[in-house]
Amino acid sequence: MREARKIVLDLRMFDAGVQTTALSAPGNDLSPEVKTYYDKLLIVSAQPQLVHDQFAQKRDIPKGGGKTIEFRRFTPLKKQLTPLVEGVTPEGQQLDVSRLEATVEQYGGYVMASDMLELTAIDNIGVETTELLGSQAGRTLDTITRDVLCGGTQVIYAPEIQADGSEEPTLAREEINSNCRLTVKLLYEAARALKAMNAPKVDGQNYVAIVGQDVAYDLMVHDKMWRDVHTYSGAEEIFTGELGMIAGFRFVESTEAKVIGPEPICALLPPRLSLGTALDSTGSTDILPDSAIDAGLASAINQDIGEGKEYNIYVGGTKARVVSVTGGAAGTAKLTVDQTVKNVPAGAVICGDGAGADGSAVYCVLCLGKDAYGSTSIEGGGLEHIFKPKGSAGTADPLNQRWSMGWKATKAAERLVEENLVRIECGSSFSDRAVSN
Repeated sequence: MREARKIVLDLRMFDAGVQTTALSAPGNDLSPEVKTYYDKLLIVSAQPQLVHDQFAQKRDIPKGGGKTIEFRRFTPLKKQLTPLVEGVTPEGQQLDVSRLEATVEQYGGYVMASDMLELTAIDNIGVETTELLGSQAGRTLDTITRDVLCGGTQVIYAPEIQADGSEEPTLAREEINSNCRLTVKLLYEAARALKAMNAPKVDGQNYVAIVGQDVAYDLMVHDKMWRDVHTYSGAEEIFTGELGMIAGFRFVESTEAKVIGPEPICALLPPRLSLGTALDSTGSTDILPDSAIDAGLASAINQDIGEGKEYNIYVGGTKARVVSVTGGAAGTAKLTVDQTVKNVPAGAVICGDGAGADGSAVYCVLCLGKDAYGSTSIEGGGLEHIFKPKGSAGTADPLNQRWSMGWKATKAAERLVEENLVRIECGSSFSDRAVSN
């Protein structure tokens, strides 16, 4: 394994600013062999991040083929329950093919640096920069596919596990909290839904679940049925990021598995604050957090509200709309809402809309059958490494002072068979601090 080295450069992605330090840059003689090496390094750096893409139907990007890519879905043939008559040929059936089209888009980023970037060898800055860009490309393309998958129509909300082990059903995302953990029972429910729709299994024997590290931690710690990947890896092809198996699912972990945290309060304040002054049975429309609110931010929020923007918050689980914000120190700053909020103790969470009502982050666990979705491939033109040596900008760089390195990708993803995809929304032991990704 390559020894980790600390990089003291501010390699900002998507930033047109020129990186300048007291070092020198790659020259103009980047050979085709070296560029091929960097191209391959970019793809290798991107691939380990593409956890959400690895189970997709893949389509190469055709050159000159336009911006629309087509996926095809065959409707299953109906059962033939009528007995054949001797010597009589029955009527045949026609194939029913539906087409799903997706529009490909381009994404990319680059780093620009000056000729004063001094290096002992070209490979140092070239390799390090390419690895950073490859990681950025991988995370970007992976997130595009992930967000398409998380828009699926089949969803199961994890119930709240009570102290005595009983379960309280939840019916919406805002009801999810840290006690709504992923359980084997939920996984069996998801598997039942996939089986009921005849969703084929990914490897012929198991479905796949893509899960984040927080949810995986809860499942591995709290359930004795968990099987680590090393207990069966000798007979199975191991997927990228595979952790283990339970309830007919092979689990693939990704730090990019979707987390839905509360939105920033009024778009400009943190997503979570604490209530500084308790609200009794009389209640109040003035919500006083235990932290300061900058007067300038308060003014900007009030201006937005005056222009018609609506900001909803939860105060101890009660939803209300903010009508004005008053800046000040902790204890004097306040959020004024449109209804009286009662019986909320000091220290309770004030949070933005979009996740659990108590500020809990919600985790999406993607339970997949085969061919649930399609995606463009990063090879065959889908991902390109671009190097511009110093002087290549012509009159825009008359003194050969700048060089750049970047990536560009053409990407599309589409859900193909909704019945082959179930999303479980749950909480975790870390829901009170996790943020959106």
